[in-house]
Amino acid sequence: MKLSRDPIDRKLVLLHEEAEERDAVRRAAKEGFPYLDLKKKPIDASALELVPGPSALEAKLVPFAVKGKKLTLALYSSKLPKAQELIKSLEARGLKVEVFISSLSGLREAQNYYPARTQSPESVVSETRLEEETLKESRNKIKSVEDLSQLLSGQDETVSVTDILKIIFSGALVLKVSDIHFEHSTRDKALIRFRLDGILRDVAHLPPKLVTAIVSRLKLLSRLKLNITDAPQDGRFTIQTDSDPIEARTSIVPAEFGEAAVLRILNPEVIAMKLSDLGLRADDEEIIMKELARPNGMILVTGPTGAGKTTTIYAFLKSIHTSAAKIVTIEDPVEYHLEGIEQTQVDPKSGYTFAAGLRSILRQDPDIILVGEIRDLETAGTAIHAALTGHLVFSTLHTNNAAGAIPRLIDLGVKPAVIGPALVVVLAERLVRRLCPSCRRETVPDKTLQENIQKFLSRLPKRVSRRKIPEKLYEPVGCGECSEGYKGQIGLFEVLEMGEELDALIKKEAAEGEIREAAKNGGMVTMQEDGLIKAFSGITTLKEVERATGPLEW
Repeated sequence: MKLSRDPIDRKLVLLHEEAEERDAVRRAAKEGFPYLDLKKKPIDASALELVPGPSALEAKLVPFAVKGKKLTLALYSSKLPKAQELIKSLEARGLKVEVFISSLSGLREAQNYYPARTQSPESVVSETRLEEETLKESRNKIKSVEDLSQLLSGQDETVSVTDILKIIFSGALVLKVSDIHFEHSTRDKALIRFRLDGILRDVAHLPPKLVTAIVSRLKLLSRLKLNITDAPQDGRFTIQTDSDPIEARTSIVPAEFGEAAVLRILNPEVIAMKLSDLGLRADDEEIIMKELARPNGMILVTGPTGAGKTTTIYAFLKSIHTSAAKIVTIEDPVEYHLEGIEQTQVDPKSGYTFAAGLRSILRQDPDIILVGEIRDLETAGTAIHAALTGHLVFSTLHTNNAAGAIPRLIDLGVKPAVIGPALVVVLAERLVRRLCPSCRRETVPDKTLQENIQKFLSRLPKRVSRRKIPEKLYEPVGCGECSEGYKGQIGLFEVLEMGEELDALIKKEAAEGEIREAAKNGGMVTMQEDGLIKAFSGITTLKEVERATGPLEW
């Protein structure tokens, strides 16, 4: 029987490393400095910038933390002449140096992060700067995900990370992608995926080592800890262009075969959207405009992540923003910067939570407040109190529909008696893909579908103007101007307007179904009904409405 030597070899390596750590402990005691196991310590990217890689290697040290003028070093021995010279030069630059003694294997492992750090974050950003010429070339070459896949196919581990990121970033901007995913699908395969018009699409398979290098570069750009691979990290950076800078939000989490990274591309076109651009029907927009004119009350927007809630609330804020009103926000994080509006960001580490931030904001004499999300009773209670005491309050909740916002608030612990007087309107939304106007194809609905449509139209509230059975519908085709026959997205909405009947139901702690039925009897058009109306108008398809809202209920 043949036995593998791998477990034995690994055991020998571990024994050697343990001996090195014991030796480092002895050296630390002898030289009068504290010992540090560098393998368990995060490496701060900003600290590495202060000591060039070759100098650190020669002096057998690694800078791993910096705070203000205090720089913390891990070194093999304080008696090495090169280490002494380097410390003196750092102190001459006005830095206060703190020293720890570490093992040689720990230093070698930490120094492995230097190859990715031959440049500062600023110079790396400038390398990935997308000149107008680069974007123009990408617009000519990349008309679809398939075009980008061809550009990325065949890339190996020798390709420059900067070059590959330029292709990925420019492709994402040209295609108007919302998210870029970097995933290690197996031990031997890594994948890049784009979320385009709400749908996740495979773009290219790349060598795992290349994706690992890309994730390291993203950490560097986002100023995250380079050697932390077993805990989630979040950050952000800017993709520079000749026109508007593009903000990218980074999320990195540990996974089975390597770290997975997701970039949320924050398109500046979002903050250019007006209320009229959202896709609200005229009758729903009229209700929203009436409620936005109120001096006080709470307006909630509900839906899952990626449903367009932030875009909608920003459009609300912009529509009512004047120099006579002070608008303050507390967000997690601040995704887009709105001119003339005071925006703040939660920081749980310093105790600045949604609840604490909201209490502080109320002392700033605001007229209008945006609370990024209601997650707990303290935040909900404070927000409702603000709505009852002369403030117009906007916030979001994660619920499946508009009626679900009421039980959710009660579940958080809010007293039913105060929900009705505070809440003025709940808007729920989903996003569906728009049909490409250049290639959509006409279809004629069959007899069964016509009967279903007629039944549907007959039950719509009187305020909905569309009553005619469509003679034709449309289906996606696909062309050089779109993705699978779709181009862009539009919202599906349901607007629940509060009233005396709903207030009475809330006080009785009625179930979600009762509240929803009462709202529909009062004239609310559901998200699915709104989607069907848009499909009959040739804006989207019945399949898209079903994908976003579930099986069609005629």
